[in-house]
Amino acid sequence: MKFFNNIAVAAVSILALGSCTNLDETLYDQVGSENYYNTKMDVIRATFRPFEHAFWSIQSRHVLNELTADQLITPTRIDWWGDGGKWERLHYHTWTVDDFSEAQTEWNGCYQGIMQCNLVIEDLNRLSPEQFGFTEPEFDNLRAQCRALRAWFYIRLLDAFRNVPLVTTYYDKPQTPQVEPQKVFEFIENELKDCTHLLVKKDAMGGNNLIQGQFTQAAAAAMLVRLYLNAEVYIGEDRYNDCATVAQAILDGQYGNYQIAERWDAAFDWDNDKCDEVIFAFPGSKTGSTHWHYDGDTYGWTVPAKSAPFFDDTKSGVGHNCKYSASPSYDLDGNLYEYELGMPIQNFRKYDGDERMKFYRNVGNSRREGMFLFGYLEYPNKSTGAIERVKDHNSLYTIYLRDAVGQFLATDPGKWPSDKTSKIRTGDDNSGWHFVKYPFYNDDDPNQLESDYTEIRLPEVIYSLAECKLRAGDRNGAATLLNSVRRRNYPAENLDDVLYSPEGNVRFDEKEMLDEWGREFFAESRRRIDLIRFGKFNTGRWWDKTPDTDNHTALFPITRTILNANPILKQNPGYGR
Repeated sequence: MKFFNNIAVAAVSILALGSCTNLDETLYDQVGSENYYNTKMDVIRATFRPFEHAFWSIQSRHVLNELTADQLITPTRIDWWGDGGKWERLHYHTWTVDDFSEAQTEWNGCYQGIMQCNLVIEDLNRLSPEQFGFTEPEFDNLRAQCRALRAWFYIRLLDAFRNVPLVTTYYDKPQTPQVEPQKVFEFIENELKDCTHLLVKKDAMGGNNLIQGQFTQAAAAAMLVRLYLNAEVYIGEDRYNDCATVAQAILDGQYGNYQIAERWDAAFDWDNDKCDEVIFAFPGSKTGSTHWHYDGDTYGWTVPAKSAPFFDDTKSGVGHNCKYSASPSYDLDGNLYEYELGMPIQNFRKYDGDERMKFYRNVGNSRREGMFLFGYLEYPNKSTGAIERVKDHNSLYTIYLRDAVGQFLATDPGKWPSDKTSKIRTGDDNSGWHFVKYPFYNDDDPNQLESDYTEIRLPEVIYSLAECKLRAGDRNGAATLLNSVRRRNYPAENLDDVLYSPEGNVRFDEKEMLDEWGREFFAESRRRIDLIRFGKFNTGRWWDKTPDTDNHTALFPITRTILNANPILKQNPGYGR
């Protein structure tokens, strides 16, 4: 409730409604009843209610797009994270229609959001702007919010399942068959094109501020960039030229004013509503539990289970767990693997001085440095002042985080276990570097858990345009675009050795493009589609993962439960019925 109340209040402000509006009205759990729409605030709350569901739904997408790819893993940690082999099946691409709850959650979550959007769109189509004191542009903007959000859900469905029903009504609900991916693609494309000019435009620097959590012209255009970049995957049609055209228009300011932040972490920090790199974000807040990006299936479980004393965030309300860690770079004799893919820590190590590679710590005044946790995690005991170290989930041994996976247990740093088996099922709490994408500020910090969840940021547009240029043969143009983002990650004295030619000494090619997607967007819920677009998801080899026998797992199955609920649905190829 807190979530959509916040953005509803912001919507009132940005629309500059002329009449007096009582912002202390009762909040409603349900919208869309026949007698619901009585005031301006009723209309605005109804419009933004689906956004809360959308924010919650990011969790299933994160699991599907990261744990099936090459950079993040969930290894079994002795007696934890086995879960009947479900994480192994994600890692090995051996899921089936009967054991894939994450795919079912993604399907259900997207369609629940779509139906919420359909309800509001149909209701608003029956209402008159004058009835509530809106101008036509204000009312068009409200309708366009849910249309853009619906398109966002459909992009996810197209990405994950491809062959899906296209449902655009709430009140008429027949069982709907799937349509060709081309029809879903065209629907998304047309909706976003039509919505773009109806949405509000960010016309000044200083962040989204009051329009944080609302779709803007740039957000709709950026979703078009996302759609066009992957068109060849989705519908077998090259739309890179269209992708480049829209991306360039965004960079030229046609859809609003944005710029790259000076710090790599600014788009993830507590004040990212002031960050001009952020194009669209879901507002997060410690109060009201609207911080799903800090919860279990996202970024709260990217650190050791007993690390709360290390962060001094024991009262935050977010429990930590060791679900996600980085895929390893070293075998259990200390030798560097030679995989083309995976090994994200080694990928970061490739260029000296990367600010993101620093050990994560809070530096005070609601600021942090570094992204990774490695080695010992030390903290002062609040009672005695003695330095203590984080232990494993059973408190049996002290953790020393390594860029390797094995059963180290209490093995001293610098030594390797006698059992050289390094598999997804043979890890422990020492296995894999952990990471902190969104900061874990301590209990005394007033901005703890106040980061908004950044869904679209300007580097995605820049990297998309760079990839289009590379595919078109403009290597230097692509490299220069990437350098415009990359230079902030390294000290000035290192730039000659880390920037791509012609601005630096590093040769740029297709492999480096994919590697750079992995660095800049590490753990941002997109790695799977990038691998697919580069032809690596099914054919690639990374730690404990051999190439697939075919490419049917590039699509997820429609689970048995979904098929049974709607018998007219057809299963995706390669999964039987």
